[in-house]
Amino acid sequence: MKSILFTLLFLAIFSSGCTVYQIDSKDTSQEYYVPKTSIDEVSYIEKVDRPYTEIGVVTVTTERRQPIEDILPKLKQEAGMLGADAITDLQSDATDFWKALPQQKIIGNGYIRSTYTAKAIVWQ
Repeated sequence: MKSILFTLLFLAIFSSGCTVYQIDSKDTSQEYYVPKTSIDEVSYIEKVDRPYTEIGVVTVTTERRQPIEDILPKLKQEAGMLGADAITDLQSDATDFWKALPQQKIIGNGYIRSTYTAKAIVWQ
């Protein structure tokens, strides 16, 4: 009986209130770049002022209410796997039919999904 109760409790805690991130990337380069070992090796640059090569596009889809401080590390991690030195040109947009839903006063925009996309770049 205790094992069943423990299992049910574990499933209830595990599945409640968690934000699910869908993280993806698309490699647009034919070159191989060594993956980074830490997200600290990948910078977020709003305005690039030196020559670079775009090596891919990274995407994170999550609930719209997530702060950008939670999204950037996930974008940087995915870009680091591609071997990027930085991410830039960050864009966001609500996806699919969620875009047409009106804002809810009680629950906020908790169920509206938003996609964040950034270019993964390496310095020349």
